[in-house]
Amino acid sequence: PAVSEGRRDQCEAPSDPKFPDCSGKVEWMRARWTSDPCYAFFGVDGTECSFLIYLSEVEWFCPPLPWRNQTGQRTQVWAPLQAVFRSNLSHLLELMGSGKESLIFMKKRTKRLTAQWALAAQRLARKLGSVWRDQKQILVHIGFLTEESGDVFSPRVLKGGPLGEMVQWADILATLYVLGHGLRITVSLKELQSNLGVPPGRGNCPLTMPLPFDLIYTDYHGLQQMKQHMGLSFKKYRCRIRVIDTFGTEPAYNHEEYATLHGYRTNWGYWNLHPKQFMTMFPHTPDNSFMGFVSEELNETEKQLIKGGKASNMAVVYGKEASIWKGKEKFLGILNKYMEIHGTVYYESQRPPEVPAFVKNHGLLPQPEFQQLLRKAKLFIGFGFPYEGPAPLEAIANGCVFLQSRFSPPHSSLNHEFFRGKPTSREVFSQHPYAENFIGKPHVWTVDYNNSEEFEAAIKAIMRTQVDPYLPYEYTCEGMLERIHAYIQHQVGGPSTLCPRDGGATPHPKRPEEGAKPIPLSEEALPSRALCPLTSFSSCTCFRPPGDAWEWGWRSRAVVLHSCSKTRLGGAGSPALEPSPYHSTETQ
Repeated sequence: PAVSEGRRDQCEAPSDPKFPDCSGKVEWMRARWTSDPCYAFFGVDGTECSFLIYLSEVEWFCPPLPWRNQTGQRTQVWAPLQAVFRSNLSHLLELMGSGKESLIFMKKRTKRLTAQWALAAQRLARKLGSVWRDQKQILVHIGFLTEESGDVFSPRVLKGGPLGEMVQWADILATLYVLGHGLRITVSLKELQSNLGVPPGRGNCPLTMPLPFDLIYTDYHGLQQMKQHMGLSFKKYRCRIRVIDTFGTEPAYNHEEYATLHGYRTNWGYWNLHPKQFMTMFPHTPDNSFMGFVSEELNETEKQLIKGGKASNMAVVYGKEASIWKGKEKFLGILNKYMEIHGTVYYESQRPPEVPAFVKNHGLLPQPEFQQLLRKAKLFIGFGFPYEGPAPLEAIANGCVFLQSRFSPPHSSLNHEFFRGKPTSREVFSQHPYAENFIGKPHVWTVDYNNSEEFEAAIKAIMRTQVDPYLPYEYTCEGMLERIHAYIQHQVGGPSTLCPRDGGATPHPKRPEEGAKPIPLSEEALPSRALCPLTSFSSCTCFRPPGDAWEWGWRSRAVVLHSCSKTRLGGAGSPALEPSPYHSTETQ
């Protein structure tokens, strides 16, 4: 802005102890203001006055100049609106856009589950009664689908690529929309910049306006993009960010100083967020929040039809990519003695050589047809990969027994390539720890595949075992709506701390005896952050950590895995619960 001659004597960097960085920032601006066009966009023209105006009104390193009109900087405060449940998802499908196979897959899933979302909304509305729910304005930026991140998923949707992230993102979008919040969805960097109000330039300046969103859901790719383009606004608003993080981020990797001093730096860590801002697919990392996804829920009539239509000797192999079958001839040979084996391995023209001739390969199936296959099968068998995907829950929900391998030693970022670089030291004792520890027998059998006798005995026992279709409440539409409602309404405000455990490793649940129900983490195994804060973590003062009952993701199945107890759904001040290519999981 133009500055009159009469003001030039009032444009000296003030010496104010409340703004200790002011003079240093003015020096920096003198030397570097042309390094990014965004400074000129905000009116910087090389004069001392323009530096001080920028540093006091756009950034916040200098005190406001007394002769400047400050009234125009006031932010208008709007009265909160009430969120109203939605049952018609047609507008959501429009918001999701088109043009990518990944989006087409997500829209088909959302459309297929519309009736279940509507019924779940009715049930939750009855539970909540007249409780007021603030309508939030929410931006969902799916970073791994942007061209700038490579979007390696979309081209592989029709070729057997991993779909687990897309399953979860589709369900997150449906949850937020059904809960009645204002929703904006972006899958490109240009859309993100437009919605945030990013000024033209190289990303060094703050946003051109106050952030118009109460919450932002994104992944690690989106987080990186926001940091690159939001300037100082990223630090200002990062408390509003929720990071969808399939395998979890432990505090030791999240805290930059601690990670650097103790050897926990990775490509995906040290964001200095509150650990509860990372939201996982399964409840495996107590310091993080459990986001989850949904599986289709059967009514009693459908369950009885499935039980009556089961083939006692039919097995379906978990794995759409031929590489998963490589080296599994021994297991398949044993299984073939007892069961008819079916596969859903992608191929273009020739049958994959990794799939034996005695296997009936259906090729890649659309989700409804895959569900029908599971409804006929007795057994769904995993060969160690992919880790922690949605498909085993879908199989169990359709009346299958899930057989998986036990890992000895357990897999982790310390000894296994897949986990290397991920911001966690969590040890994975089986292909699907949640299924093993929170569902267990008779629905889930975990055995040592290196022991042929144990493997064969398990198959024989499974053939004699009768199971009903089973779906844990936390993976129903109602469970997810209830859980995310609690996060949105209560997971805000107050100071927070960040405390990596000594050594940084997150404990795993004690292994239950075969057939036993899962047991919670012991007090000795829990990270000590809540009891003895190691580090003051003030960068997210707007984020209130949940109370003890909500703090540890596995302490109480009734509270956490079942989303939130009825007594905590709407009480004022109640504490609440709380993917990307490098975190790939599968759905088939």
